[in-house]
Amino acid sequence: MCNFPSNLGAKLKKRELEDALRSLPSNGNLVDFSSNDYLGFATNDTLYANTFQLLLNKGISQNGATGSRLISGNHNLYKDLECDLSTFFKVESALVFNSGYDANLGFFSAVPQREDIILFDEFIHASIRDGILLSNAKKYKYKHNDLIDLEEKLSQALSKEFTGEVYVVTESIFSMDGDSPDIDALLSFTKKNKCHLVIDEAHAIGVFGKNGEGLVQQHKACKDVFARIVTFGKAMGCHGAAVLGSEKLKEYLVNFSRSFIYTTGLPPHSVGTITAAFKFIVESEGVEARKRLLENVVHFKKKAKDLKIQALFLPSNSAIQCCLIPGNENVKKVAAKIQDKGFNVKAILSPTVPEGEERLRFCLHAQNSKEEIGLVLQILSGCLK
Repeated sequence: MCNFPSNLGAKLKKRELEDALRSLPSNGNLVDFSSNDYLGFATNDTLYANTFQLLLNKGISQNGATGSRLISGNHNLYKDLECDLSTFFKVESALVFNSGYDANLGFFSAVPQREDIILFDEFIHASIRDGILLSNAKKYKYKHNDLIDLEEKLSQALSKEFTGEVYVVTESIFSMDGDSPDIDALLSFTKKNKCHLVIDEAHAIGVFGKNGEGLVQQHKACKDVFARIVTFGKAMGCHGAAVLGSEKLKEYLVNFSRSFIYTTGLPPHSVGTITAAFKFIVESEGVEARKRLLENVVHFKKKAKDLKIQALFLPSNSAIQCCLIPGNENVKKVAAKIQDKGFNVKAILSPTVPEGEERLRFCLHAQNSKEEIGLVLQILSGCLK
């Protein structure tokens, strides 16, 4: 076997010394407070059966897509799904990508041009950052959810000779904090300054909105947002993603988005699962799951307050609740104690989050019982004393 490069080994050693070395976990049979399966759709037997029945009804027994969507992989289920998504999200068009990472990489590397400006929230997801890094546009980071800083950054970025486009990028629910921007204020800002607003709704889809359409629709802002990125691997319990926007945007991405063009399409079963999930979420079982999840969020926050530990949690009304425990070693020790008691709660370490802001990330689900929530918070409280 070839020798491993010494410079790469040094980087691994540095991570180890910082107590930040990652490894693949074995989750076992612990109570789930870590996954993104907010509604329990990923393990729902009815949804699984509905997907199988959909494929039978369509006469589809194909395992793979056979190629990229521009060659042989654009099977008929794609057309139906993108039509359904356009209706569900009240947009002109939807273009399905293989994952949220692919969608963000493909959108941000292709859409903003060399003469353009991208203004992005400092806590934006890594997949968006990677897409922005591939763009030739000028890039400016603004403070988290800070409209004043956003305005200052825009003023600094603009010059008298500027003739390009400005893209403002945020998430409706931030994955590591669970909080949200002021969407109405952002809309007002982008309208006034003639910017294109782009919102990643990965952690809002299935949770917020009348039928789980997300926060953009809840704020009645569909026509005012240039593009939305929605993913299906969280509350929808499956895989894949879509970019929502105008028909012209879809046409552009089909022609210029490299992560869309140069990859094999999703297999029919994956597309069928997404289709079935969006039908399921408006049916009684799906509606009830969303109701239980939102009740669990309220219950979790109340129990944390009762135990007098709410001050350690970041403000959030989402399914993501984060308890700050500074220091990689400290937060890992607390996580291990909670896991030893049978609850799968993950420690989020630096450099994933800023140093000094390490945390326990509690992901709440429709399937978590009130008793489980109370017990895991009691265990946490005991660990903190």
